[in-house]
Amino acid sequence: MGKRSLMNSQTALQTVGHNIASKSVEGYSRQRVDQVTNLPIGEGKLRIGMGAKAAAINRVNNPYLEKQIGLEESHLGYLTGKQDAMTRVESIYNEQVNKGLNQYMSEFFNAFRELSNNPESLATRSLVKETADYVTKDFARINSQLNSVQSDLDQQIKTHVNEINGFSTEIASLNEKIQSVELTGASANDERDRRDLLVKKLGEKVNIRWAEGKDGTVTVSAGNNALLVAGYDAKELFVQSTPEAGVKGEGNFDVMYKSSDAATPFRVTEQLHGGSIGGLLEVRDTVINDLKDSVDEMAYNLADEINDIHSKGFNSYGQTGVDFFEQPFDVKHASEYLKVNEDILKDPSRIAAGEKPGASGDNRVANKIADLQYGKIMSDGNASVDEFYNTMVGKVGVIARKTNTAHDAQDGIVKQLANIRESVSGVSLDEETTKMIEFQKAFDASARIVKTADEMMDTVLNLKKL
Repeated sequence: MGKRSLMNSQTALQTVGHNIASKSVEGYSRQRVDQVTNLPIGEGKLRIGMGAKAAAINRVNNPYLEKQIGLEESHLGYLTGKQDAMTRVESIYNEQVNKGLNQYMSEFFNAFRELSNNPESLATRSLVKETADYVTKDFARINSQLNSVQSDLDQQIKTHVNEINGFSTEIASLNEKIQSVELTGASANDERDRRDLLVKKLGEKVNIRWAEGKDGTVTVSAGNNALLVAGYDAKELFVQSTPEAGVKGEGNFDVMYKSSDAATPFRVTEQLHGGSIGGLLEVRDTVINDLKDSVDEMAYNLADEINDIHSKGFNSYGQTGVDFFEQPFDVKHASEYLKVNEDILKDPSRIAAGEKPGASGDNRVANKIADLQYGKIMSDGNASVDEFYNTMVGKVGVIARKTNTAHDAQDGIVKQLANIRESVSGVSLDEETTKMIEFQKAFDASARIVKTADEMMDTVLNLKKL
C-alpha cells in the first residue's frame, strides 16, 4: 500500500507539473488524476482496504461549452473578415483626408458656371477642360481601387484556404493518434485539446459542420458538402480564377473542392458564408460589386446627360454636334473608360457654351450643364448627382459602422465564453501550488508508511534472535 501510495502521489505531482508548464498553451485543459480505492482483501468477517490506485488522468473539459465557443468564434471570424475589408473600402471614399470625386464634381460644375458668366473666355474653357479631366481620372481611380481591394481580398482568401488545408491535415493526423492511444485504454488528453483548438480555428476561417464518431475520430465538412476530414484522410480546398458568374466578378477567385484525385473539381464558393472567408466573400462579391455598379451608373448617366446638352450647342468655331465626353459603350465599366473628348482636350475652344452659332454672350448650354448638378438624372429620375453620390458613400459608412458594432458585441461574447472556459478548464497557479503541497505531503506520509512497515518487519525478524 505504501509503494502504491507513493506512485499515486508521484503521478499526481507529475500531472501538476504538466499543468503548470502548459498554462500558456492555447486551448489546453487542466488535467487531474482520478484515484479509486483498490480492491480490498477479505479475512473472515474482515474486509481490509488495500489503499488507492490511479484509475486515469482526465482533462477538465466541458464539450458543450467548447462547441458553443466554436460557433461564436466562427461568427466573430466572419465579422473580423468583413470589418477588415470594409476598412479598405472606406478609405477609397474618405474625402476628409484626400480630395475625392464629390469635390472634383463640384469644381467641374462650378467651372461651367464660370463659363456661363464669361462664355467668350478661352481661359474659362481651359478650366472646364481640366476639371472634367480630373473628374474622369477620379472615376477611374475609384474603379481601380475597388478592383485592387477585390484582388487583395482574393489573396487573403487564398491564404485562408491554405491555412484550412493545414488545419485539416493536422486534424486527420490527430484522429489517428487519438484512436491509437485510446485503444490502449488511456486518455489522449493533449491530442484532444489540440484537435479541439484546430476545429475552432477551422471554424474561424469558414463555416463548418463536425461530429465525433464512436471511434474517437472527428469528421469535418465545409459548407454543405465539402468533406475536409474523414477519419485519417484529409481533403483540400483550392482557389482558381474563373469567369464572371452570379455576383462574382470576372477573374476573381472561386473556392473549389475535389473529393478525390480523379474527381472533377466543383465550386463551393456559394456555400461558404461563415468565418473569415464568408466575410471577405460578402464584401468582395456583394458590397464592392454594388459600389462598382453605382459608380458606373453615375459615370454613364453623367456622360449621357452632358453629351445630350453639349452636342446641341455651338462652340467658338460655330460647330455643333460635338460630344463633351467619349460616351462609354455600356453602363458596365463606364467609370473605367470615361474620357473627355480628345478634340476638346486638344482645343478647349470646341467646348459649346451657347445654343446659337455666333451669338456673343450666349451661355444657355453652359447654364444647362451647370444645372445638371442638382437635376434628377440618377436612379430613374429620383436623385441628383450629389444625392446619388452621397447615398453611395452613406451606404459604405452604414455597412462599416454596422459591422464594427456587431464585431465589438461579438468580441465581447467570445471573451465572456473564454472566461467561462478558463474558469472550468484553465490552469490556476494558486490551485496547482496548493495541489503540489498536498501531494508532496501525501508522498512524505506514504514514505513513512514504507519506513514504518520496514521497521516492523525488522522487529519481527529480530524476535527469533531473542
